[in-house]
Amino acid sequence: MAGLGTQDNPLRIAIVGSGPAGFYAAEALLKVAPAVAVDMFERLASPFGLVRSGVAPDHPKLKEPIHVYQRIAASPGFRFFGNVTIGRDISVAELQGCYHAVIFTCGAQSDRTMDIPGEDLAGSHAATEFVGWYNGHPDYRDRVFDLSGSTAVIVGQGNVAVDVCRILAKTADELRGSDIAAHAFEVLAQSKIRDIVMIGRRGPAQAKFTHPELRELGSLADCDPVVNVRDLDLNAASRAELADKSNRAAQKSYEVLQQFAARPAPTHRRRCHIEFLKTPIELRGKGRLESVMLMHNRLTGEASHQVAEPTGETAELSCSILFRSIGYRGVAMPGVPFDAARGVIPNRDGRVTDGATTVPGLYVSGWIKRGPTGIIGTNREDSVLTVNSLLADLPQFDTAARPGAEGLQALFNARSVRLVSYADWQKIDAAEIRRGEAAGKSREKFTRLQDMLGVLASEEQASAACVAA
Repeated sequence: MAGLGTQDNPLRIAIVGSGPAGFYAAEALLKVAPAVAVDMFERLASPFGLVRSGVAPDHPKLKEPIHVYQRIAASPGFRFFGNVTIGRDISVAELQGCYHAVIFTCGAQSDRTMDIPGEDLAGSHAATEFVGWYNGHPDYRDRVFDLSGSTAVIVGQGNVAVDVCRILAKTADELRGSDIAAHAFEVLAQSKIRDIVMIGRRGPAQAKFTHPELRELGSLADCDPVVNVRDLDLNAASRAELADKSNRAAQKSYEVLQQFAARPAPTHRRRCHIEFLKTPIELRGKGRLESVMLMHNRLTGEASHQVAEPTGETAELSCSILFRSIGYRGVAMPGVPFDAARGVIPNRDGRVTDGATTVPGLYVSGWIKRGPTGIIGTNREDSVLTVNSLLADLPQFDTAARPGAEGLQALFNARSVRLVSYADWQKIDAAEIRRGEAAGKSREKFTRLQDMLGVLASEEQASAACVAA
């Protein structure tokens, strides 16, 4: 390791972000040698990123990777520093001065907009906000979603869009017992939404949802999936796409849509309409959303390269709330190059670049590296590739010892940063589980930072009282 990797001079790496990409990067680093020290920084007081705050509360199995991350967090050489915003509390330059390298794994925190008139009307929302709200993310705790109307529109046809449909469609009894945030459960239990319309600009062969998630819309207690059989009449290029053996997942989704279209007339209180070849071109309303203007599309181009072109035919759909779910994008961080067009940190093989120049000591993994693609497990391979690039660069590293987080402690103190360690998080975690048990749930999340810090203050007071006694 060119002078690094000894007990006297461990290779010190900072990871910014504590989602899947961050933990998998830590795992790959800690496997290299015993004298690697990994410090993970997270702006929230809780770790695990979208596995905690993005996975739907009624999908607990998808949160099982947290058990892997807990084992990684228990590894010698790993430390967690929550409630630290890099770029605000600590600059990237200050971080670089204390570590041999920094890996950014901070994900895609923002959403893409539709860029159409009326998008800023009350009642028009990003799916990101809604998902964060019902998952208890502190950033979205105080968002307000008016579910007093009869029709909700979801723009986009990925799995996040399906999650939003499903949460809106479920009864209170179906949501009860999950780890859905209490404030969200109360609002959803009183929802007057009856029709949920999920719209895609292309056809059923190009939809991005996966068939297991789609199939769930057909097994809800009080909601029928509705698909117009005419929408499943594919053009030649779409038929060729589905015939491609490498596109088996889309074929399975198409079969589920065929099953939905063959079902008898809806009988339940709610209906989830899945519609294709439509693009919102304007949101309308006096002060708040009342309707969405839709352009009908046709597909043109060769198989696997089809685009949606407007036909000129429009239709107006009344609705009181709309969620856009058309993609995520990263957010620029002060002191780090950023590709605003793609919403990622520019890089080659995980090495951060500034134009044609590689920035020494800066690396990137996960969605902020490649964009919002893949599933949770995709981040493991991606992080391993980034770590391999870092290890290949070790001969060029400055071998001088770095202090790690100890070198930042004075800055934390001067800037009144209340660090949350992994041991602190475990206390918060245990308190959430206790709260959940009292409510008949797997956990009841704290949705405000002050409440999390209050748990720690109570623990500290109790410990002090025991010592005094």
